[in-house]
Amino acid sequence: MNMNAINRFPAKSFQATTRLPGWLLLIGLTFNGLPAAALWGQAVCLPSPRLLTTMPMGGEKGTTVSIKITGQNIQEVTDLTFSHPQISAKAILDAKGQPTGDRFQVTIGKDCPTGVHEARVTTRLGISTSRAFSVGDVAELQRDKPNQTLETAMRLPVNSICNAWLAKQSVDHYSFIAAQGQRIIVDCGARGIDSKLKPVVIIADANGADLLVERRGGLLDFKVPQQGEYVVKVHDLTFNGGNAYFYRLAILESQPGAAVTRMASTRPVNSFSWPPPGLDSRLNRPEIEPNDRTAQVIELPCDISGSFFPAADVDLFQFNAKKGEVWWVEVASERLGLPTDPSIVVQSIHEENDQQSLEDVAEFNDIASPVKVSSNGYSYDGPPYNAGSSDILGRLEIKRDGKHQLKISDLFGGTRRAPQNIYRLVIRKAQPDFSLVAWALHMNLRNGDRNALSKPISLRAGATMALEVVAVRRDGFDGAIDLKMENLPAGVTAMAVRIPAGKSRGIMLVSAHHKAPAGLTGARFTGEAVIDGSTVTRRCFWASMKWPVANAWSEIPNPRLLADVPVSVSDAEFAPLTLSPNRQDVVFEAAEGSKLTLPLVHSRRCDFSGASMSLRTFGNGFEKNPAFEASFAAEMTEVVLDLKKLKVKPGDYTVAFYGSAVAKYRDQLPVFENLQEQLRVETAEEIRLKMEQKNLADKDNAGGSDDRQTEDPSARIAETLKKVSARIVVLKQKVKVAQSRAAPKDIVDIVVSQPVRIRVRANGK
Repeated sequence: MNMNAINRFPAKSFQATTRLPGWLLLIGLTFNGLPAAALWGQAVCLPSPRLLTTMPMGGEKGTTVSIKITGQNIQEVTDLTFSHPQISAKAILDAKGQPTGDRFQVTIGKDCPTGVHEARVTTRLGISTSRAFSVGDVAELQRDKPNQTLETAMRLPVNSICNAWLAKQSVDHYSFIAAQGQRIIVDCGARGIDSKLKPVVIIADANGADLLVERRGGLLDFKVPQQGEYVVKVHDLTFNGGNAYFYRLAILESQPGAAVTRMASTRPVNSFSWPPPGLDSRLNRPEIEPNDRTAQVIELPCDISGSFFPAADVDLFQFNAKKGEVWWVEVASERLGLPTDPSIVVQSIHEENDQQSLEDVAEFNDIASPVKVSSNGYSYDGPPYNAGSSDILGRLEIKRDGKHQLKISDLFGGTRRAPQNIYRLVIRKAQPDFSLVAWALHMNLRNGDRNALSKPISLRAGATMALEVVAVRRDGFDGAIDLKMENLPAGVTAMAVRIPAGKSRGIMLVSAHHKAPAGLTGARFTGEAVIDGSTVTRRCFWASMKWPVANAWSEIPNPRLLADVPVSVSDAEFAPLTLSPNRQDVVFEAAEGSKLTLPLVHSRRCDFSGASMSLRTFGNGFEKNPAFEASFAAEMTEVVLDLKKLKVKPGDYTVAFYGSAVAKYRDQLPVFENLQEQLRVETAEEIRLKMEQKNLADKDNAGGSDDRQTEDPSARIAETLKKVSARIVVLKQKVKVAQSRAAPKDIVDIVVSQPVRIRVRANGK
């Protein structure tokens, strides 16, 4: 049997048998095979559902709030879902009893944990990107009218949170009543809840005169000088605004001397590597001030909490160690979401004749990114994610017996008086381990298009999505890491290109069968490795952009970690091109040093610009396989892997092939065709009614009307004709809009083949 006859779908029949066709663009890599000129002016990334805003952005636990959403490509919303089961949503209905599509009643359980959770919508294209949704334990309000002047300031009770957004070139005003001596904390949540706002927060007196100002996103700790009314002003640092510039303003009472906890926020990408597995907080001890001139004596191993306060603070710690000892030093501060850059110098203390001298032994600064980060240059040279950190993770080898001094400081802390800029210092014996983070591969075109797009794992049927996985290795661990993704929707499979020993990067390939039903699950994404003879499993965190960035030269991409890894498949649209091995679920075998031929079947479902695409190879040991051409007109491409030239050793491997093309995307073509058919039917009815109306008029003019009729048929026809004509006017406008959407649009597409399993046998076996 010709396998191609099973897998190939002619474009016309595909459109006729599919409810809402379209095709997935798997973006993520530099383009090989398209001339640079061919890429000028091309759009990138086929429609992907993105939830952009919710208003409000959270609520008090144990309450129900009404939410309004906005987004991109979120037509036909069926559900609003959350990462925590204690938060649920029900669609609000319009006057006709139909879901509005953009309004929901959200119920927050009384046992829901406070903090940031993920909100997403389910659409015809699958699950959307996430938006932070905060749950608190104080009363919440939503600004319901403009408050951009002192006279229109919105009164807020102490111990409440207000949800709002800033208009461009505006200053929002709020007021509160406080007693003399009362300690009031004013905190503005913005960047930590996905907002584009860079808040400036001011406390002023009742006349609007400024008393206290915070311009760097911190909080205001205010001791009320006298009883009365006070004003809080909020604006953007550059007076920008719009519904993406939302915020949660908290006005809270705190006891004198009590530690202040800021509103919960999302985690930066690099925080995936903190804390180290097995960190026991019961062993944590605070630094003892003052320790800027006289060192605090400690014993190794240690776990110390300190702060970079006051400005230009330097903390000194002294310990004894023996020659040949190896310790691992780790510091967390930036990974806690703080604007800090820890630096450590370790010195050996020499004492002779009552004189003391210091000799530098080691210096520690940043944790390097496991993979090269994009330089934001003209062409793509790395992902717009940074898994590295300005924190510290390094190896300390003691060169001589005796006393040593460790000096820690913040390279950015010379002028900062911020007691909340804390750090955690851990010095331990080697505890080999690893941490993992993944993201969807991104793309920059050579013509200067620098996209950094938030991309959910929303698979179109027949598509394969490539996820880049990177590891931070801890305390000398250097072994291979196997990647797994489990609990996937029906018809979806995941196969990984493992992270090899000594390397930091792997690929997870998530594929949807072309007959996969629509579905959504929360996936379990992990990595496994053998450490000291035992199998260790670690969670793989998922990262995504907060906002889709069309051009990273005009806007800095801002990614974060997500709380979960939802995977969806849509049966409303198909991948434009599926490349799959001619035998499914088969391991292709070959002898070491031989040549292996892999037949890749083409299932093409749309037109493409150009005659062919150039394909390259994923797979450990196979990346240097030469690029090869795959014709769009062909039903199959034979891939030849020269194992001798590639120097592939015996073992089991996973490979996949990827390339780029310009797809002729037609958005919701059946909608256009259905509207055309409705217009045809209504137009035919209009013509019939006009003919019937004319016949009646001709009969009347000829004197053939029957005066005994109790009902005037011409009036009935005229009324019906009026309604039909009105429907035609509406339909013509809808057809015009749908025709524009369904017109073929050139979209640069990355095609990733379904993974192929290979077994290389040793010679003689």
